[in-house]
Amino acid sequence: MTMWELEQAAWDRGFQAVCGVDEAGAGPLAGPVYAAAVILPPMAELPGLNDSKKVTPLRREKLFEEICRLALAWSVARVEAAEIDEMDILNARMKAMQLAIDGLAPQADFALIDGNRDHGSRVAITAPHDTAVKGDGRSASIAAASILAKVSRDRYMVELAAEYPQYGFEQHKGYGTKVHYERLRQYGPCPQHRRTFLRSL
Repeated sequence: MTMWELEQAAWDRGFQAVCGVDEAGAGPLAGPVYAAAVILPPMAELPGLNDSKKVTPLRREKLFEEICRLALAWSVARVEAAEIDEMDILNARMKAMQLAIDGLAPQADFALIDGNRDHGSRVAITAPHDTAVKGDGRSASIAAASILAKVSRDRYMVELAAEYPQYGFEQHKGYGTKVHYERLRQYGPCPQHRRTFLRSL
């Protein structure tokens, strides 16, 4: 198996512009959920490319720049915390991924979606697509999308840390760490917190 197995299968079916799609930030207590879509040149070489969770932060930053430079098209989208609360995280993930696909120029004619879900109760991926469990370890395009989504979200959480310094967003990026829960108990939630994720407080 190579990192181009899923793309090759789509090309063999007659699709040409195949994008990989992944999201970042489904689990945190605060901040948006991000998604990215990437169309790479066929068989492009990106040394060290892998699922963003298996790549060091420094290498992710370097890969981010390389992917943006090399990609035939790329797009990043997000759904804010208030909308996550309104529609639930699964629907928000689907919305962010479809927004990322829609943002590609040129457009993709087929999408490879990381995971095994392509719809929630209200929102579905409408582009022609396949889902791929652990796709970010099997598809170069999905792995590239995972890098763009993760780095974009992390950068945004660092920006939020300047606006809400009491929570330490620059350290935990909104995830439910011990420090984050301590700060929540001390200061209460801010507008960037997902209220539906805080019911255990």
